[in-house]
Amino acid sequence: MRLYHNPRCSKSRQAVAILSESGVVFEEYRYLELGIAEEDLEILASLDGIIRTNEKEFKQNKFDTNDNDAVKKALIAIPKLLERPVLIKSNNAVIGRPPENVKTLL
Repeated sequence: MRLYHNPRCSKSRQAVAILSESGVVFEEYRYLELGIAEEDLEILASLDGIIRTNEKEFKQNKFDTNDNDAVKKALIAIPKLLERPVLIKSNNAVIGRPPENVKTLL
């Protein structure tokens, strides 16, 4: 399991706590430092609400959130636009808003 995590985000920290308390092994993936992993782009782009549309960078670029290719390009170019936290397990993913959503993949 891979958790796309921003340690400055309270929801993201709560998701880390839920996973840790559950005793599951997961990768805490700091996407702001590492970028979006290429192997995760397809599943991330398929999630509704994966782009943070209130960010200044989104408003400046106006990516089409209904076009998976545009979403992939946005995530590659500006990882900050990724809604977080996101837990990926095999071919499934869930946005952790609220953080308890990550439990659906456990």
